[in-house]
Amino acid sequence: MESFPHLEPELLISNFSPDGQNTYANTEWKETIGANWSRLGREDRERAMEYLREAATGSLVTSQIFFVQAQEDGDEPLPILLNFLPVRVPGSRGEPVIGAIVATGEILREPESWTQSQTQRNRLEALGRMTMGIAHDFNNLLSGILGYTELLINYARDEVSDHTLVQHLRTVEQAALDGAALIRKIQQYIRQDKQTHFTPLDIPTLVQDCITLTRPYWYNEPRRQGIAIEVEHEFEPVPAVMGSATELREVFLNLILNAVQAMPEGGTMRIRTAPIDGAVCITVEDSGIGMSESVRQRIFEPLYTTKGERGTGMGLAVSYGIIQEHEGSITVNSEVGKGTTFRILLPPAEETREEGEADLAPEPGRHARVLVVDDEEMVRGILQKLLTLKGHRVTAVSSASEALNRLERETFDIVFTDLGMPEMNGRQLAEAIRARFGSIPIILLSGDTHLGEPGNEIDVVLTKPFKIDTLEAAIQDLLRGAES
Repeated sequence: MESFPHLEPELLISNFSPDGQNTYANTEWKETIGANWSRLGREDRERAMEYLREAATGSLVTSQIFFVQAQEDGDEPLPILLNFLPVRVPGSRGEPVIGAIVATGEILREPESWTQSQTQRNRLEALGRMTMGIAHDFNNLLSGILGYTELLINYARDEVSDHTLVQHLRTVEQAALDGAALIRKIQQYIRQDKQTHFTPLDIPTLVQDCITLTRPYWYNEPRRQGIAIEVEHEFEPVPAVMGSATELREVFLNLILNAVQAMPEGGTMRIRTAPIDGAVCITVEDSGIGMSESVRQRIFEPLYTTKGERGTGMGLAVSYGIIQEHEGSITVNSEVGKGTTFRILLPPAEETREEGEADLAPEPGRHARVLVVDDEEMVRGILQKLLTLKGHRVTAVSSASEALNRLERETFDIVFTDLGMPEMNGRQLAEAIRARFGSIPIILLSGDTHLGEPGNEIDVVLTKPFKIDTLEAAIQDLLRGAES
């Protein structure tokens, strides 16, 4: 007798009330996971309840791996991938509240593959470690791309006054920054890190960046096929929004690409921003094929797609979750043959400026004697060039021992050190500098996201890739602190 039913790879679905009570489960869920999570181990049951509570607060919890316990000795647990999706409904006063939680799941492997499960698990662990190493190295490469792009931008702007070239380079710069943000998301996912930092964002600028980034898809490629897609935009001034630029950019890119795919014979896309009823409104409208009412009602469901094998069914579902996490809303209006309009509303950022407070011009920066320590030649070189561009006098070395020898002979105002270096890492070097040379300000750099907090030996922690303005701001803050 088999310990698990042989199921086709259908979606496991279960509904829960906001307090965690199960209200519905399809047959695949019942036969695989059981009632009240009965076929999960104790730790997995506790994790499931924790994620239900988290979803009940409005957070989207996705891609969590659980193991269903085997009923017969000798069988390995069955891995499943679960998502916990909050569902908002109108409250008693019309405000959105969490009315239910939908849990969806997929079986990651068919039963025939269980015999190698332990080997596969070890391989996955090794893959995770290898991915973290690749992510670290990739951040070093992005540091070079971003750094040299900034140097070219300065040259194109100040030396040759080529504004078109500057615009193209800004696009390359943004692509590098998005690549860095994607790497951070991979690193945070592997570590189960969920921390997101929201900053004030200018939505028209963000949308314009997305229009520029997607130009090959709505302009170049259609024209090669004899199709014309026009993009019109109208950006009214709107308040800043608190959010994650990378996540909101993902939403806008997804809507733009969907609009392009909805116009196989060409057409017009209109993108607008405007203040509406105290909120920031973004609309993306296309003159494409539109959709039926039945499709419109399901368009934000996970794994629902009208694109066949070309679609994953996750683009709009993820976009919906991102907008919810930004305390906003996204709606769609459409009619077959008459196009589609997506409408996003986001709350404006709260004003923090005191009344009568004026913008102050930045103080002119001091020039510093900087020691750069990094075993990667490209990163070391771009750091030296960027800091020299700001007027600093820079000495670059490739190891901790070289750095300590230099400090014996020369005086420096600030030390930049990489974290991961052979023989002596960045924190160990900082401890040695503190012990032998006193309180020289030290900035720690790394391509990893898990750097910990600055301690007694470290003044500032920065992640790679870095921008010149971030480096300069850290230097000037430390110089001002040393003077006070």
